Amino acid sequence: MVALILRSKGEVCLCELADSLDEPEYKLSRHLKILKNSGFLDSVRDGKWIYHSLVADKGYLTAIHQAIRTFPDTEKQFQKDFARFEKRIALRERGRCKTPAATVTRPTQVKARNA
Repeated sequence: MVALILRSKGEVCLCELADSLDEPEYKLSRHLKILKNSGFLDSVRDGKWIYHSLVADKGYLTAIHQAIRTFPDTEKQFQKDFARFEKRIALRERGRCKTPAATVTRPTQVKARNA
C-alpha cells in the first residue's frame, strides 16, 4: 500500500488501493488505520470519499520512503500492482477517485458468508 501511495505522489482512496492490490476494502482499511495512527498517513474527506496521502514533513519519514522505494521485487508483484494501479488511476475525474472498488470477492469469503 505504501509503495502505491508513494508512486501516486499524492492522494489515493481505499477503492483504488483495493482494486490495485486485488484485496477487499475491509482488510486494507485496517492497515490504513494503523498507518494513520502511527503518524505515517494523512487522510482528507471529500463527501463520501476519503483520500489518503503519506506524511512527508517529518525527517525520519524521508528515510522510510526511500527504503520502501528500494524494496526488491524479485517476483514482480510490485510491478503487477503498479500496472493495475495505473489503470485504476486513469478512472479519476478531475484528479479524484469517483468510482467504487470492483475487487472480486474471493471464494473463501463467499463460503464464510454462506456458512
